[in-house]
Order: sequence, then C-alpha cells, then structure tokens
Amino acid sequence: MLPDPIRRVPIPRDLDSVASIGAEVDATDVGLPADYPQRIWRRMRWLYRSGVHPAIQVCIRRRGAVVFDRALGHARGNGPGEAPGTPVVPVTTDTRFAAYSASKGVMAFVVHLLVERGLVELDAPVARYIPEYGCLGKESITIGQVLSHRAGVAWLPRHALEPAAVGDRDLLVRNLCAVRPATTPGKYQAYHALSGGFILGEVVHRVTGKDLRTVLIEEILDPLGFTATNYGATPDEIPALARNYLTGLNVPPMTTMVERIIGVSLADAVEAGNGPAHLGILAPAANLVTTAHELSRFYEIFRRGGELDGVRIMRPETVAAALVPQSRIEPDLMLGVNAGFGYGHMLGGRLVNLFGPDTRLAFGHHGFTSIAAWADPERALSVAVMTSGKVILHPELNRFFGLLWGITAETPKVPESELYF
Repeated sequence: MLPDPIRRVPIPRDLDSVASIGAEVDATDVGLPADYPQRIWRRMRWLYRSGVHPAIQVCIRRRGAVVFDRALGHARGNGPGEAPGTPVVPVTTDTRFAAYSASKGVMAFVVHLLVERGLVELDAPVARYIPEYGCLGKESITIGQVLSHRAGVAWLPRHALEPAAVGDRDLLVRNLCAVRPATTPGKYQAYHALSGGFILGEVVHRVTGKDLRTVLIEEILDPLGFTATNYGATPDEIPALARNYLTGLNVPPMTTMVERIIGVSLADAVEAGNGPAHLGILAPAANLVTTAHELSRFYEIFRRGGELDGVRIMRPETVAAALVPQSRIEPDLMLGVNAGFGYGHMLGGRLVNLFGPDTRLAFGHHGFTSIAAWADPERALSVAVMTSGKVILHPELNRFFGLLWGITAETPKVPESELYF
C-alpha cells in the first residue's frame, strides 16, 4: 500500500474518549429542534475524522444562550511529526487557541469604538494620526480603506515581519512608512493579511496613548468579565494552548499563494504561531488567543447592537455603520476570491458565502486556515469554530464548510422584531 501523501493525525476509534462537552441549555428553550446539538455534533465529528485537525472546538449561542459548546481531539501531542513519547494532552472547551486572522474582527470593533468616541474618522487619512505615514503615495490612504483592504499596501517586506521588528514600535512605524502602495489606494481590494493591523494598531496608540491590547482589555474584555481572550500569551501560558500543526497536502501552487499573502513560508507561519516570539508581541490582525466560548460571546455583543449583560459597549448605529459593504463584484488581488468586506469584517450574503447561504446580515471573520467566528442577527446566532490544523488543501475540505453552512442551515430565522439594528 502506498503511503498517504496527506499529513493526518491518528483518529481514535472511540471519539467519546477525546470529547469535551461544556454547559449547554436545552435547544428547545431557544426555538431550536430538540436534536439540534446532535445534528451539529455529527458534522463536527465528521470534520474531525478527516484527520487534518488535531483539535476542534465549537461554541454556538442562540438568543444569547449556549446551545452547543464542545471540543474534540488533542491540544498537543497528536500532531504530524511528533517525537515518540511526546505527552498527549486532550483538548477541552477551556483550551485556548490562536485565532490568526479571526483577530481582525476583534481589532475592527476596537477601531469602531474609537470612531464612536470621535477619536478616529473612517474617511480621514491615516496621515492625520501618523503624520510621517503621509509619504511615497500613501498621503490619501484613509482609515476606512485600511479596514476594508482597499489601501493598496497589502505587502510588507519579510524583514518588517520579524518579531524583533514588530516588537520595536519605532522600527515598525518606519517600516510601515517605507512601503509604497502597490495599487492606487481605494481602487482595488487586496487582502491586507498583516499590514492593516499594524497600521491601525499604531493609529489606536496615537489617539489613546495606549496600545490596542490595553484598549481592548479596558473597554470591552474587563467590563464584561472575559478571562481567556487577549492578544498574545506569556511563556508560562503557552504550554496550555492548543498547538498548531501543518497538515493536509503539500501543493506548491497553493502554498505559494498563501505565502504571498502572509509574507512568510507556510511552515514558518504555523511554527511561529506556537512560539514565544510571535505570541510575545502585539499583532492586531493575527495573534489573538481565545476560546470558541469567549469568541462567540464577543460576537454576541455586536449581534445585540453593542450591549451585553447590561453593559453598553457601542451604539447600534455604530455597529451598523461598521458593516456597510465596501466590496464590489471584483476579484481580491491577494485572495483571488472576494470574501465581501465591510469596514473590517467579512460579510454574509444571499447566495453561498463563507457563512452559508441566505446570510445577508451575517458578519465575522475567518482565520488561517480553518477558523471562523461570526454573528448572524437574522438567526440570533453567535458562533466560533476553532481548529489547530493548518491545512491548505485536502480531499475532505468540504467538511469544514459543511460544518459552518450546516450551523446556518440547521438554525431557523427569528422574527424581525428580535433584530437590534
């Protein structure tokens, strides 16, 4: 028998032996079928059986109540290439994951909070807040263009992405200023995998005197009692995180495309996500650490128009303004496929999209490569799906989207009277 060319992990015969289930309300209490959790569980188990995700964690909130909070697999020790004798650690619903680009959705709402307070304007040039940025053709780039991936500065040189360069704020700003736009600002969409986060992070610092991590904690996380969510992790925390693994097929054209988007090799990006150098810096678009339980709760704030548990974070009209579509019918020059963006979030749509069909009010963000978090106001849904397999291509790729679209398809819409904005 020929060896399997796909990097997979061993799957135990008894999946219950690697399952973790958190506290869940009765699905019928929030207008769902009694067997709703079982339907989602089947899809989640089917995804896990593909063998390319050592750990999976899913949390679903309906009308604010947790109807599904489960984890499957191993946080560490069961990935491709593990040394013999490596301790195997089961994943639980409390295990924290690196969110990668799903960080962008969190970052965007921090920026919109400052917009609401009059500290930042979407139509204002970045150079209003970072004067030295207004050079080399970047004078007209606006905050809104950076949020919607239309600023034309998607690329950063590799040396600018080294942790030491990112960790030195002055050097980071100099490197951002040295970039020339590759396209006319505002004209085309080209996914800004990392650059936009660093630009907006510096804007936040300039107008508040605090870094984005601190603003997030003080204005959103602490008032609402979040305990597992933050940018980065300390060396003491890293051993408890879900480890990321490169899995799936090695397909050079696909991996080359991904490397062009993120600016480093695929293997380096995966390994960096596990290490203290990457987790010790602030990368607003890339290194949030959280759980599915807390990330779904974060989106619940904004599904409800900016208020949760009696704490008002943002006005409904600010949330609505953040979600005004900025994409046209056009390819994304980095991704190829246009995900459809507002000011910082991927948006749903009437036809098939990243969050499933008939999701015209949905908003959220995906993360590298099989992570997703979103809210769907029409279904009173807030969802987060975390995985530790970093896979570009494999025969069962449809199972990940089958889980996401299945969550949408299995959840009926609520009356319009339940919409908050």
